This record gives sequence, structure tokens and C-alpha cells, in this order.
Amino acid sequence: MSHPLFEKHRATLDAALEAIRNRGYWSPYSEMPSPKVYGETAMADGQAAVEALRGREFVLDMPGRVGSVACERSPYGVDLGVGYPECDPQALIDAGLAAMPAWQKIGPEGRVGICLEALQRINQRSFEIAQAVMLTTGQGWMMAFQAGGPHAQDRGLEAVAYAWREMSFVPAETTWEKPQGKNPPLVLRKHYEIVGNGVALVIGCGTFPTWNTYPGLFAALVTGNAVIVKPHENAILPAAISVAIVRAVLAENGIDANLLTLAVTEKRSVTQTLATHPAVKSIDFTGGNAFGIWLSENCRQAQIYAELAGVNNVIIESTDAYKAMLRNLAFTLSLYSGQMCTTTQAIIVPADGIDSDEGHKSYDQVAVDLGAAVSALLAKPEVAT
Repeated sequence: MSHPLFEKHRATLDAALEAIRNRGYWSPYSEMPSPKVYGETAMADGQAAVEALRGREFVLDMPGRVGSVACERSPYGVDLGVGYPECDPQALIDAGLAAMPAWQKIGPEGRVGICLEALQRINQRSFEIAQAVMLTTGQGWMMAFQAGGPHAQDRGLEAVAYAWREMSFVPAETTWEKPQGKNPPLVLRKHYEIVGNGVALVIGCGTFPTWNTYPGLFAALVTGNAVIVKPHENAILPAAISVAIVRAVLAENGIDANLLTLAVTEKRSVTQTLATHPAVKSIDFTGGNAFGIWLSENCRQAQIYAELAGVNNVIIESTDAYKAMLRNLAFTLSLYSGQMCTTTQAIIVPADGIDSDEGHKSYDQVAVDLGAAVSALLAKPEVAT
């Protein structure tokens, strides 16, 4: 029989599968912080929830606890003072490995259902998570809500949907029969079970602590692996809230919550110890090139998924829609105050200018017109939002 949570969220899963098939827009998580969607008191409740955490110990019953870490510094000058459990790396590894057999045993449908339930619970606390993202990263409210909340949840759902699509191709059992001429056929009853590779390490970044954590977390979790989330030392709170939510859903469904743990540390050596451990079979990392290269050179036991720093370039060779091009470039330069990792950072224009639907434009004219487009956009804040 199907797991009850799989049936509960089947419609969401089916819609996600259709979206990845046709590549159209779809999301079950509203990106607008509307009281009509999230409740009239959602904003106040989210602020109050984060305020209640300040200056206190964040409650997470982690294995192998050796101390407490409180290292976040808000760019807004807010004194967070939240303490997090500091744990022995080997204890986190051992606890994850011990929890894996039961997690694998419930099968793909059970894992998918539980992960979808966890994402729904995370969505219900989007305002709280957004407040934590804003305070730890310095993002504006709308950016923190959208990128740290529903958009990050979309990426987690996408990971679950792709994983389910692949896992569903594997039958639970089948009968293999080979004719033998006059002799009775060879008959084998085959059983298949999808099992994880081991422990997955997800190393978060300081700018997008949920967007760059949820995909690796849920992809590894839903495919049968234990997960250790190691957040950036200055953006722990959003990850801690998310981990606590998922752990609660796991426990409610009879799964050892230590399948998912949080590794908080200011010491790079601890992260390196986790990353090079033989039981760690996959590593997700978003961050600087230096540490990304170190991971690729030193963690040969693991599959590494890394998004490293780069410069986003735009080359303007010519255009048949000059004004529209300028409006679009102005929008990409200004969206979320230019804080997005995908913001254009270098615009390259030929020295002798470009051809356009409005005739030839010199290099200087393109620069002047782009500046005017940015000014026009910023003069209309309702357009930017």
C-alpha cells in the first residue's frame, strides 16, 4: 500500500512532474507574501518567532554534542545571539548511518511523501524563515521572502520530483523467464530496492542559505541517504529552522530524526573532516573557488556538486528590439538591488557600437541609454517589485 503522505501529496507531485516534462511555469508555493495566502497574522507571527529565538539556545537534540556556537553577525546590526549545538563530526556520521536502514526500508513512496510533507511545513513557516534570511544575509524583505522562501522551496520540490521520476522507473519486483526449448524455462523472481550511497554533506553559503541548501538536502534525502547540513557560519538560523522542521516530520513518521543533522562550526578543519570522511558519498557546495577546488582535489570518495563564484557577462552584438533590450538589462541590474548571484556584472559592447532596429548605436550611446533605462526603472518602484 502507498504511504499515506504520498497519497496526500500526490496531486502536487503529479503537477511537478508535468512541469518538468513541459518546462512550463508552475509552483504550489505563492511567491507573494499575501495575507490571503499565508494568513492575516503571518508577518507578525514570523517576526515574533525569530524574535523569540534571539539571545537563546536553538533547541536541536543533536548527537555527540560537545559545546555551543553563537557566531552570526547580522549586516543590519541586530544582535542575534542564537546558540547552536556544536557536535563531534564522527557522532553525526554514525547517527546518520544508523538511521539509514529504516529510511531505505520505507521505500521511494514513503520517502517522497515525507519529503513533500516537510516542504509543505517549511512553506507554512515562510515568513519566519524569510525573517531569518533577511537578518543573517542583509537581503531586503521581498528578496528574503521570495528567494529564501517559495523559490527555494520550488527547488526542493523540483529535486524530489526528478528523484521520484527516476526511482519510479525501477520495479519493486519482476519475474524473469527464459525459454529453454524442450526443457522447462528458467524462472527467476527478482526483487529491487533503491538504497542510498551513504551520508550526504550539504555545505551552505552565506548569501542564499535556503536556495542553495534545499536542492542537495532533498535530493539526497529522498533517494535514501542520511544528510548533514553544514550552514555558513553567518547564515545558520534559516538552515537550523529548516532542519528542525524536517526532523520533526521524520520523527512523526517513525524515522530516526538523526537521519538529518546540523553541523555548526566556525572551524574549517571540522568541515574538512566531514568532507573527507569515507562514509560521506556526496557533497553539495556553493561558495568560493578556493574551497570548491580543495573539495574536488581532496574528497575523491564523494560525488561533488559545486557551484563556484563567477562573473556573469552579457555581450551586446546587435538587437532588433533596442528599447526592450535596455529595459531588460536595467531590470537584471536592479532586481533585488543587484544582490542576486545571477545579476549581470559585466556588459561587453563593441568599440564601434551595435546595429539595432533604431539604427546604429555608438558605444557611448548604448552606455548613456542603458543608464537612462536604469534611472527610469528606479523612478518607478512599483515596476521593480
